[in-house]
Amino acid sequence: MDGTGRQKKNFVGYEYKEMVTDSSRLSFLLDGYESFGWEEDGSLTESVQQRAVLRMKRNRKIVNKVELTRLERNFEACVDEIEKLEKAKTSAATMYAIILGIIGTAFMAGSTFAVTAQPPHYILCILLAVPGFLGWIFPYFLYKRIAGKQKEKILPLIEAKYDEIYEICEKGNKLLY
Repeated sequence: MDGTGRQKKNFVGYEYKEMVTDSSRLSFLLDGYESFGWEEDGSLTESVQQRAVLRMKRNRKIVNKVELTRLERNFEACVDEIEKLEKAKTSAATMYAIILGIIGTAFMAGSTFAVTAQPPHYILCILLAVPGFLGWIFPYFLYKRIAGKQKEKILPLIEAKYDEIYEICEKGNKLLY
């Protein structure tokens, strides 16, 4: 104790990290980073559109810092791969559905031009309108079908990445204690 009645605290130098992430992934990321010596700084900021700013700090003189940093980079790479795999579940389905919708729109444009021509070509208009309407209706079903198949293919890959992340976090946690 000093003369004022307070205990002296030892100085601890911290390094800081700030990241913007989806609110839904916040707990997962915080748990992962704690395995590498990071702790929440206590100033979490929620922003618009389900985004949050996570602020963390870590003792600068942490033991095994080099190995922890290497494991942390592997953790971040795995998290990035999971995000890419999540997007891949629907990207191909979206692309095919948009292409089919555009083709349907082209048929509808041809149908419109056929009926507005002088003299109007009603038979051609009907022949072009049928695939046009189908090109507007089927993209939804095509999207659902392709997205379902992609999800079945990609889900095991995502689970394998989560398992890899848990192993990395376990190694990092062992280095801390």
